[in-house]
Amino acid sequence: MSVVQMSKVLRTISLSKNFPSKFQKNFVRNISFIYLRNAKQISKYKKYGNSNTHYLSSVYTTSKRFYSDDLPNHNKVLLPALSPTMDMGTIVSWAKKEGDKLNEGDLLAEIETDKATMGFETPEEGYLAKILVEAGTKDVPIGKLVCIIVEEEKDIVAFKDFVDDTPSAKPTKPSPKQPAPAQPISSPPPVQQVSAPTSQSSASKNSDRIFASPLAKRLASEQGIDLNSISSASGIFGSIKAKDLSQGTRKVIAKSTKSVIGEGYEDRPISTVQSSVATQLLQSKQTVPHYYLTVDINMDKIIKLMKKLNKSLEKEGVKLTINDFIIKATAITSMKVPEANSAWMDTFIRQYNVVDVCTPINLKDGLITPVIFDAEKKGLLDINKDLKNIIEKAKDGSLQPQEVQGGTITVSNLGMFNIKSVSSIIIPPQACLLGIGSIQKRMVPDELAPNGMKVSEILQFTLSCDHRVVDGAVGAQWLMAFQKLIEDPDNMLL
Repeated sequence: MSVVQMSKVLRTISLSKNFPSKFQKNFVRNISFIYLRNAKQISKYKKYGNSNTHYLSSVYTTSKRFYSDDLPNHNKVLLPALSPTMDMGTIVSWAKKEGDKLNEGDLLAEIETDKATMGFETPEEGYLAKILVEAGTKDVPIGKLVCIIVEEEKDIVAFKDFVDDTPSAKPTKPSPKQPAPAQPISSPPPVQQVSAPTSQSSASKNSDRIFASPLAKRLASEQGIDLNSISSASGIFGSIKAKDLSQGTRKVIAKSTKSVIGEGYEDRPISTVQSSVATQLLQSKQTVPHYYLTVDINMDKIIKLMKKLNKSLEKEGVKLTINDFIIKATAITSMKVPEANSAWMDTFIRQYNVVDVCTPINLKDGLITPVIFDAEKKGLLDINKDLKNIIEKAKDGSLQPQEVQGGTITVSNLGMFNIKSVSSIIIPPQACLLGIGSIQKRMVPDELAPNGMKVSEILQFTLSCDHRVVDGAVGAQWLMAFQKLIEDPDNMLL
């Protein structure tokens, strides 16, 4: 039953002769709220192994029902969190226009997150009365009111001049100059001796120097937190400590929406995805102790097997690739050497008992990393199908939030660009990333050949490891087990 239908039923019950009139209004209002709260599924998750961590695709209620004496009953639709790391988003386009009829589940808008551009479905049935955030608006904070939905078409006109005057919970662009005039007004009465530490903190912020511990400064820099936005500090003489950073707001760098062409150069705008990837990889390179292990692997047998299988699959229209075999071998190896299939969680190391393989895809707006879940349980045909599916979805922007979240290990293949080898940056909190180059033909010893040599196809693999999780010996064991599977693919059946 839809929300609209439920509301009509409740209204009919409340207006019956046997129902006390003084309770009618509160009954409909309260029961509607209960129904709305329970009817909405606001989170989907994937549970990794037997851990208790859930990866949420949405952590905010997208719609809230409001009652007012001046306005008809309406639903305020807020910008939802479409990924666990999403702080703000961009309204790329609206699929509906003001006045359109909405059915629950219809595509309402396209939102660009820090992961990808995703579709936002209509949370309620009704009519789109007002759009408050226009298409193309960047850096819209989570929880921002984006549109109004009403139950009846006749109520649309009431919201023609509606303006969102709700103060934002998290200011997105704090102005450093705004607090300056406000501080002198509140600072003259130094009579209140109790607030001395706060005054110390305020004074330090008004000066050019910000008093903070080295750890707090480093963490604030990595996380993009504005130290000036912290109202009260717990350190000595009002200095900021690491635990005070939770009070701060993230710095928002103003982004241009259009390219700027100058004499001999062009400044291109940065997409939300590019900005997120840049922050994540910078943090990884600065905080994760990388080391790299490289091995050359003979691909002759696996190429021969691939050609044989493709010939038998011609009628089904399926064509396996080297990448399918590599992902399968990665999953099997990670189960055999589970220490590499782990994550650094600051205070402990989480070892997974499933293998979810991230496969980076480079798009116009930036790099995304869709996930092939449970790769250790899938055959080559399923992996091939999943790869094709996520590539198509990535290109047309239809990837769902849960398809780009998580992952226990990453496989990055640059062989199509004729790159000999690649040493990639690890994606935290993962501990390993396997970089793949292109196949090279080389002369190798062969006892059966007349001249004792033969031409073989060699592929270079480089394993990037987080030394906090994977010691050198463990990384070497992983590569040895992987090499055994690739050079003799029959071992994948064992």
